Amino acid sequence: MSDSQHTLDDEQKIWTSAQWAEHLEDPLLEHPFAASPNDDRRAIFHLDIRLHPDDRVLTGPEWAEAAHRLARTAGIEVPGDENGCRWIAAQAQPGRLDLIANLIRLDGEWHAQPADAHRQLAEESRRIEQDLRLIPAPNARRPPAVPTASTQLAALLAQLADEQSGPLATVRGLVEHTAHRIARQPGSAGAGTAHRLELIARRLHAIQHDLDGAAAHLSDRGRPRVAAAPPAAHRAAHRSP
Repeated sequence: MSDSQHTLDDEQKIWTSAQWAEHLEDPLLEHPFAASPNDDRRAIFHLDIRLHPDDRVLTGPEWAEAAHRLARTAGIEVPGDENGCRWIAAQAQPGRLDLIANLIRLDGEWHAQPADAHRQLAEESRRIEQDLRLIPAPNARRPPAVPTASTQLAALLAQLADEQSGPLATVRGLVEHTAHRIARQPGSAGAGTAHRLELIARRLHAIQHDLDGAAAHLSDRGRPRVAAAPPAAHRAAHRSP
C-alpha cells in the first residue's frame, strides 16, 4: 500500500525499512527550502489506524481500501495528481496500520492540511467502520458528569468526618490533648474531668463514624473513605501509675 508507481518492474518488490524511509525523505532533500505555513520543516505526517480487539480480521484489500480512503481524506493522495505527497501504509502488527506521508509534494510545494482535518478523518473513520462492518470506536469526548445533590451532600459529610483535615477530628484532638494535660494535674477533680473529656472524645469519634456511613450511603461513586482513628484519650495520666 504505497505509491508503487516508483517501483520499476526490474527492481526488487520488497523494500527494507531503510529504503522506505529514504523514499519518504527524498522531497526534503530535493526541495531544501520548502517550509510549512508556520515556517518549519516538520514534514512527516503520521496516522495510526487500530481495530477494536474484538473486530474481525481484515483482508489485505480491506486494509488497502481503508488506507487509501484516509489518505484521500487527509489530502495527501489526490487521484490524477502525479506531483502529490509521497506516502506509505505499513502494517507492523495485527489490527494496526500506520500511514506515513511527507507533506512536501514532488513539485516542491507544501501540502497545507485543512483546519478541520481531524474532524474529516474522524468522520471518514466512522464511514469505514460502517462499510467494513467493524465495531464502532467509543466516543472519547464524553461530557463531564454533573454532580447530583446527593453527591454534593455526601462530599460535605465526608469532609466533616475526614480524619486528616476534618473539623471534628480537630476538635477531638483538642479534647484528647486537654484530657491528657488535666489528668497530669494532682487531685481527684482533675482525674474526673479528664475522664469526662475522654467520654466526649469517644462520642466525637462515634459521630465521625456515623457521618462517614451516611456519606457512603449518599455517595453514588462508591469511593472508599478513611476510617476515623480510635481516640487517644485512654493514654491520659489518670490511668497511669
